[in-house]
Amino acid sequence: MPRLRNFLNKDLLEAGLDEAGRGCLAGPVFAAAVILPRNFRAPLLNDSKKIKEVDRQQLRLEIEAKALAWAVASVDSNTIDSINILQASFLAMHRAIAQLQKTPQHLLIDGNRFKPYPKVPHSCQIKGDGRFKNIAAASILAKTHRDEFMEKAHQKFPHYQWNQNKGYPTQKHRQAIAQFGTSPYHRKSFTLLAKQVKLKL
Repeated sequence: MPRLRNFLNKDLLEAGLDEAGRGCLAGPVFAAAVILPRNFRAPLLNDSKKIKEVDRQQLRLEIEAKALAWAVASVDSNTIDSINILQASFLAMHRAIAQLQKTPQHLLIDGNRFKPYPKVPHSCQIKGDGRFKNIAAASILAKTHRDEFMEKAHQKFPHYQWNQNKGYPTQKHRQAIAQFGTSPYHRKSFTLLAKQVKLKL
């Protein structure tokens, strides 16, 4: 497992940011912002996609208990359809930053694009969730909070199997959309079915 860097700017109060759910067919996109203490250690910490679910849940508890500040925010499927998923991801990140109990002096963003947040400089880091602790921590919180949301939504709409696919475009998810139609959580602007199948919205 690679050794993650504590921060990019050691002299600034730095928040790491990441999102979860951009590629899903259903559900909100979630984002998290995390400011970690300088001496934060968590041996299992890494990009959330590379960690087992049970370990992600344990890390979530550690991060939420030890972070100097953290926040999670989301943007719903209707807004995603209205402004597009990239802008919705930026909006979720901005909402998370606004909820932080401490004001960061620098933002470290996972990915290669970001809409500047007022009065706070930022740096984009490609694959940053596998390189920086604060982005990795944000990826853990965004992922676990979103999974929790989708598991609750599954109880209302069990035929889409969101407890397993979390809204991602699996074959069974697409088959359920073809059979049952869409739910209020589905992103109507996304390609919900294979090209050869028509869906009545």
